[in-house]
Amino acid sequence: MPVLFVGHGSPMNALEDNAYTRAWRGLGERLPRPRAILVISAHWETKGVLITAAARQRTIHDFYGFPQALFDVQYTPPGDPELARTIAQMLAPYARADLDSWGLDHGAWSVLLSMYPEQDIPTLQLSMDIRLGPQDHYRIGQALKPLRDQGVLIIGSGDIVHNLRLFDRRPGAVTPQWAVDFNERVKARIAAGDDQALIDYAALPDVHRAFPEPEHFHPLLYVLGAREPDEPVEFLTDDVISAVSMTSALIGAD
Repeated sequence: MPVLFVGHGSPMNALEDNAYTRAWRGLGERLPRPRAILVISAHWETKGVLITAAARQRTIHDFYGFPQALFDVQYTPPGDPELARTIAQMLAPYARADLDSWGLDHGAWSVLLSMYPEQDIPTLQLSMDIRLGPQDHYRIGQALKPLRDQGVLIIGSGDIVHNLRLFDRRPGAVTPQWAVDFNERVKARIAAGDDQALIDYAALPDVHRAFPEPEHFHPLLYVLGAREPDEPVEFLTDDVISAVSMTSALIGAD
């Protein structure tokens, strides 16, 4: 299976028919059908690494101030408790199975609703340990790499640029040049296979404007860790809107 980093943007994408949801739907139609899906989302940070191990996932509405229709969305695919236990063993001593504290948050379901609307593929979510540094997040991605050969689609869901403090919601708002430049700088390093420069993201110009906190960038490190050298990279949904990047990267697809 290829690996995918997706810029998920606003949870409102779950209700809309737009260029992003159409691209995600096209991905679901184009990719080989996964045996299972493992999502690393910006929106599940914990102490320790947890893997959802319920037999069926529940929908986490981890936001406020949105229309009721968004809270009514349900995405409840089956889980895979056996796979969850396998992943916990692969990531020992980092990880343990999580039976009931979480499910799928909007970083997962707002994208999967378009990719796999039938909700019939076993889906798990992996948390990010807030105590770990960038190199550790990357190493966990490396440890997950064998799952690809088992038909598991690994998805990192975040945003390369994510600064809601500077985000301008007004129609026609101008995207600042620094945001475009940062997004292009990261894309160039992904394409070049320069993973270390992205692990060392603190040294990148404008990084503190690009994301004041790194939780939306860290899912990319898992995807980079899970790739093989010289795999092809394809950029999708490649927009920067004000101070949020919607850029996605599909790695290893034929």
